[in-house]
Amino acid sequence: MASIATTEAPQLAEGRDGMMRRRAVGGHHFEFGGYLPQVELAYESWGTLDADGSNAVLVMHALTGDAHVAQGDSRSAGWWDGFVGPGATIDTSKYFVLAVNMIGGCNGSTGPSSPDEHGVPYGSRFPFVTIKDAVRLEARLAQQLGITSWHAVIGGSMGGARALEYAVEFPEQVKNLVVMASCAQATAEQIAFAQVQTQSIRLDPNFNGGDYYSSGARPDEGLGLARRLAHITYRSEAELQARFGRAAQPGEQPAGQFDGPRGRYQVESYLDHQAAKLVNRFDANSYLLLTEALMSHDVARGYESLGAALARLEKVNVVVAAVSSDRLYFPEQSEQLAASLAAPTPVHYIDSPIGHDGFLTDASQLDGVLRGLVFSR
Repeated sequence: MASIATTEAPQLAEGRDGMMRRRAVGGHHFEFGGYLPQVELAYESWGTLDADGSNAVLVMHALTGDAHVAQGDSRSAGWWDGFVGPGATIDTSKYFVLAVNMIGGCNGSTGPSSPDEHGVPYGSRFPFVTIKDAVRLEARLAQQLGITSWHAVIGGSMGGARALEYAVEFPEQVKNLVVMASCAQATAEQIAFAQVQTQSIRLDPNFNGGDYYSSGARPDEGLGLARRLAHITYRSEAELQARFGRAAQPGEQPAGQFDGPRGRYQVESYLDHQAAKLVNRFDANSYLLLTEALMSHDVARGYESLGAALARLEKVNVVVAAVSSDRLYFPEQSEQLAASLAAPTPVHYIDSPIGHDGFLTDASQLDGVLRGLVFSR
């Protein structure tokens, strides 16, 4: 694929680290059909882009994440605070960091809840989105911002899938690639977990085929169920057992209750809490769309084989990381990815009892690895 080239000067405001901005990037024909006449992407940035653009780092968010990676000049903490910032592993005093809210989301970028040219939310009419669609649009945004190459592209979970797809799609633009707690192709089990989540939403009486925005009732129960199942896969059995065990929620009776509503175990209350948090901040259609994008994740699509796709990374320095207790993206899948590269590489481990979410909570364990292999090059 041809390099992204532009003579446009960087269009980046100073002094707005961690503050959302939006930019129209034009129309888009989607990989599996459908067309939008105009796509707007929300993004945030930190640090200053060098004159030659050699210090740009692209950070990809996970499924229900967004572009707010670090607090910066904003008032709210970012989801990777401590890992991205001045003096941190991704040092924003040296590197210019960009994060983009994925197409189809509900945190600033065009998605199902966005109005069409007639002011009506797209809803069920929004095209099927793939990871490849997302990275092609993100590359277009980078071009508009005057970024022609990346010192590093990094992400975990769905962000890892996006980072890998970006590097395979635009290998000449990426010097270093970091894929954390992810894989090259969605597995049958990952698709199975995701299918139950998507069906939970579709079977909600308020879903209305995806066109619920004017009904006054949202499919919150279905979205909450989806989040409960997802969160179980994000945490390890050992972490849940150590944290909650069989303890009852204080003041509630989960067993032997005949004269009132059944109470909850603490782990049930925890899942209810996680569900409520997501329902209050996320759109059900976006959850469906992004989940199905991840279900369709396959970097080999469009190439003769997985090996042919990964061979495009021959000149890219690839770092693969896994979480030791991950039961959604098993460490074996990271090992398989690392072994399938043109230049096989060892897998670096985050040793955490938490499970998949260890790529968020314990990413600092990779500080020495990333400083040595990526951010000193």
